[in-house]
Amino acid sequence: MDEHTNDLVFEQDLNDILRVRREKLAELTQSNANPFEITRYTADTSTAKILQSYTDYAGKTVSIAGRIMSKRGMGKATFCDLHDREGKIQLYLRKDDVGEEVYEGIKKLDIGDIAGVSGEVFTTHKGEISVKVHSFTLLSKSLQPLPEKFHGLKDQDLRYRQRYVDLIVNPEVKKTFITRSKIVSAMRSFFDEKGFLEVDTPVLNTIAGGAAARPFITHHNTLDIDMYLRIATELHLKRLIVGGMERVYEIGRIFRNEGMDTRHNPEFTTVEVYQAYADYNDMMDLTENLVCYIADTVLGTLDITYQGEEISLQSPWARMTMVDSVKKYAGVDFDTAKTDEEARQLAKKVGVHVEKTDTWGKVLNTVFEEKVEDNLVQPTFITDYPVEVSPLAKRMPSNPAMTERFELFITRREIANAFSELNDPIDQRGRFEQQVKQRAAGDEEANMMDDDFILALEYGMPPTGGMGMGVDRLVMLLTDSPSIRDVLLFPTMKPKPQD
Repeated sequence: MDEHTNDLVFEQDLNDILRVRREKLAELTQSNANPFEITRYTADTSTAKILQSYTDYAGKTVSIAGRIMSKRGMGKATFCDLHDREGKIQLYLRKDDVGEEVYEGIKKLDIGDIAGVSGEVFTTHKGEISVKVHSFTLLSKSLQPLPEKFHGLKDQDLRYRQRYVDLIVNPEVKKTFITRSKIVSAMRSFFDEKGFLEVDTPVLNTIAGGAAARPFITHHNTLDIDMYLRIATELHLKRLIVGGMERVYEIGRIFRNEGMDTRHNPEFTTVEVYQAYADYNDMMDLTENLVCYIADTVLGTLDITYQGEEISLQSPWARMTMVDSVKKYAGVDFDTAKTDEEARQLAKKVGVHVEKTDTWGKVLNTVFEEKVEDNLVQPTFITDYPVEVSPLAKRMPSNPAMTERFELFITRREIANAFSELNDPIDQRGRFEQQVKQRAAGDEEANMMDDDFILALEYGMPPTGGMGMGVDRLVMLLTDSPSIRDVLLFPTMKPKPQD
């Protein structure tokens, strides 16, 4: 039988299953037992609580609700597995207990149907904790068949498109998203306990700023103006520091009209935090303590495995300047390059292509990205970035060509970015003007001029430390997930072609 014939047979079998399930629903409706007319069901416990505290539940009557995921008949008795959000438990159903009419309906159950049951908790002679059902209510009819039990939903593209099915048939996927929720909750607890105030800033902006990224553009009809989905929360949060709020953070969705791969999705989640009277050293301590707190709270350990590699989150984490990291891993010392041309020659020496117009700082950053990042497996803070690639960071007093900035790398990828915030409005305007020139020259990721932000700085912003972290990347790390799509409930997908 060829592949085409197999597809035809499968399609016919699927059509037969769909037809039979709809016929069963029609029978229920005709007998005034349409499950979709039921509006609520009260469950007084969960499968996990019963299994974890059996001695408290043994012999008692409980009510639970969930999805039927297996069914096996044995004469006048039927065994089913009922799954709820916390786990699964076996149901023992007998005709003598539920009545003949109900039992006949149970025999017609399909895998995927949702039911509420009431019954006595007991242990079978094989030692399995179960519920002897006295009352059975069909709450929803599954009209689509679930993936076959032993093969599951393996097609990655289909898993991302139909996450609802993925969550039903792959318990480890549900566990990942439960862990994600706990990570975000722990993050909030950490900041709240340290006196930071959670705030919300606009998603729609008239200027795209706060990062080097290409924005999504939309149009507001009433105002008749183009607007941008935010590419960062930074500039609004720093306005709040100007306003005297001193410690603020925001966990929110960010949108960037860029490429897609295992680390990037057009919409993603970040946390940005700003603290008045602090610098990038304080932000390093804050970031390290944050990640350790979350790992210990959610996972109960600071020693994790990511894609087969052992990662230790134990303090203290390594700290290295960008120049020193390039010297260590690329074998060239940018402190010896006194001109832009000398920097370009160092890049050429190690086989890194740069443009003829690239400055010392841009060349250093390019060499770092191509020669260093892949070596940063254990938690490492890379500090002191060139001013050319850090338009919002404060210059180092001892070396104005560099900024007080760091990025945190773990498992070869950036997890967080932070700096001592630039609060000099004159310097900030000059850097924005340089970004505007780059934008005019074709760099769509360069910052736009934000006159209102300059105005805010002119009112006076105290010395401030700020940090932004990719929440999705942190979740990837702590759940051992290889792709950002594995930690987004509904990742961006290209629409399937219409037949």
